[in-house]
Amino acid sequence: MTTPMEKPAPGPGAPEGQGVPPRPGPPAGSGMPPGAGSPEVPPESGAAGPYPYAVSAVRTGLGVAALVLGVVGLFLAIAPFLFWVGGILGVLALVLGVVGLVRAAPGAGRVSAIVGIALGALAILLSAAWLLVLVLFARASDAVGDPVREPEWASAAPEAPGAPEGTAPAELAFGETHAYEDGVRVTVSKPRPFTPDRFAAGYERGDTAVRVTITIVNGSGKAVDVSTALPEVRDADGAPVEAIFDGSGATGVFRGTVLPGKRAEAGYAFSVPADADGEVRLELAPQLLAYEPAIWSGPVK
Repeated sequence: MTTPMEKPAPGPGAPEGQGVPPRPGPPAGSGMPPGAGSPEVPPESGAAGPYPYAVSAVRTGLGVAALVLGVVGLFLAIAPFLFWVGGILGVLALVLGVVGLVRAAPGAGRVSAIVGIALGALAILLSAAWLLVLVLFARASDAVGDPVREPEWASAAPEAPGAPEGTAPAELAFGETHAYEDGVRVTVSKPRPFTPDRFAAGYERGDTAVRVTITIVNGSGKAVDVSTALPEVRDADGAPVEAIFDGSGATGVFRGTVLPGKRAEAGYAFSVPADADGEVRLELAPQLLAYEPAIWSGPVK
């Protein structure tokens, strides 16, 4: 029987001193205590793991691709005729940036992906803005190119006070008064000679310059808007006669409304060409589209 501290006796036939081989110790003079082991022997481990460099390069490449596409897309989106290309590149940059951001590890790959996403989104917004501008411009061009349509309420004009529907208004001589059914009365005075100043517009030397006074009396029970009461004057041949404007205020315009029981006056000067017959025809309605126009005619010489 042996004690725990005693070495077991070698078996029969075993050479004396042969037992478990000692653990190799450090070389002499190394300064390490015996039994400490050798620091140069690496510990055993399993099989070597895969190298991560290829996957990292792919993840970083998605962010760089998104960044490049975002820059190019933003540049093209600013151009008026290439904005649609910039929009496509912006979508690609946005997609690649999102994928790269999901796959990328913290570092430069994430930064490139985030910048690519931002630039791609900006390129898409600019492209959409250009598209909206072109659509609005096309609609505006179509609206300008369409022929002028008669207003739907134009058919209501015959219902206004004045001559019955289907009959032409009777011509009055200058100085006479036209009375409407609701009590509104319009008078155009006889033409009187007028001398324009030297700065007058609408007058040429040799023409006949005359001036009339137009009076509108509101005998109705409602206010009349006379701001649209603009006379139209033509000569005997039907050619328009020009109005004269000078520093003396020869030609005036009606402004505002005339209340019931009130009246308004305005002068109107015009120039009749020297080769004209000397007879003119003036047409006026006290309120446009609310009253039928009345007609005055007569000589001016």
